[in-house]
Amino acid sequence: MTRTRLRRALGVLLVAGVALSTTGCGSDEDQSADGTVTITVNGLPPATEAANHQRFLDNVAEFERQHPDIRIDAREGKMDPQTFAAKLAGGQLEDVFYVYFTDPANLIAKRQVADISAYVRDFPVVDQIRPEVRRVFSDDAGKLYGLPYKNYSMGLLYSRPLFTRAGLDPDKPPATWAEVRTAAQRIAALGGGTVGFGEYSKSNTGGWHFTTHMYSRGGEVAVNEGGTWKAAFNNDTGRQVLTQLKEMRWTDDSMGARQSLEWADLLQLMGAGKLGMYLATADNIPTIVNQYKGDFADYGLGPVPDGRGTLGGGEGYMFNAKASPEKIRAGLKWLTFWFTSADRFEAENKWAAENKLPVGLPEPQIFTGPAAQTQAAADKTYANVPQQ
Repeated sequence: MTRTRLRRALGVLLVAGVALSTTGCGSDEDQSADGTVTITVNGLPPATEAANHQRFLDNVAEFERQHPDIRIDAREGKMDPQTFAAKLAGGQLEDVFYVYFTDPANLIAKRQVADISAYVRDFPVVDQIRPEVRRVFSDDAGKLYGLPYKNYSMGLLYSRPLFTRAGLDPDKPPATWAEVRTAAQRIAALGGGTVGFGEYSKSNTGGWHFTTHMYSRGGEVAVNEGGTWKAAFNNDTGRQVLTQLKEMRWTDDSMGARQSLEWADLLQLMGAGKLGMYLATADNIPTIVNQYKGDFADYGLGPVPDGRGTLGGGEGYMFNAKASPEKIRAGLKWLTFWFTSADRFEAENKWAAENKLPVGLPEPQIFTGPAAQTQAAADKTYANVPQQ
């Protein structure tokens, strides 16, 4: 299994704001006279995403039926580093709010989120969350401040038809960067504008993929020395990455003449059947299919080459530092009802399949143990993509 690094270090760059002390004090407004607790929660998809918007509201309604003492005030929007500090200082931040994996480390360091460690003891499913994912929402002392929703890791996305045409085994993607180079040459030799391997360099995409290259070879992009983060890529590993890309482009001519590519370019090439391989996550596949006329059966996703590490990320929810114990408990009930819930996988997969959304993509699980088995069974039952 490859060692996934979840980019906690990069989180220090993403959120600016003043440090606010954590408080567990509630207010008279937290609970109504009849004992009902109302919590504000963001992450509601916009109304323009009609199916996802309604699914969120339907889950809210179902949750409230099961928990008549809790009301969910669902709001659109997710984590925005540009407005977060102002919302928090102005009392406008939701009680339970959506974050990316790059956010928690800095929010925890600034004491802008609530410690939920004492409350999760009443939610056994939390103990089945993979340790490396839990660490994203934890401090150095092991205190927990949030729960994951989903996660991803970078791998090698490739075209099965082009592999077949080039005489490569579509069930055995390249396991090393040397094998990637050889396979890219054979795919590019097919001609007709076919590109063997694609890579980004424009609109902030180059550094993102360079980081993955570095991790795959066992390198780092930054190291913490005495509490200060310093660049760590100007070395032999960094030169290996750039030298191979240079040789693939100029010696092998397997990367195509068109460069300075950004996010949509490689997806479009893959959808058009003109690209052999590139580094990507599983969620690229439905975008290629839905926006660029691809076919699920045409794509494979293998481990990142060399496999010494990969770039990971994901999404989750954290708790407002000012949330009362009642709101934290209510928020945990909500999250473990839907987002961090093994019991909801079957219902969500059934809904996704009925709405022609992909089920069974090769995404890393957030759970271990029985919860992971429950998820795997639900994926197998409703999978509508070729899981092999």
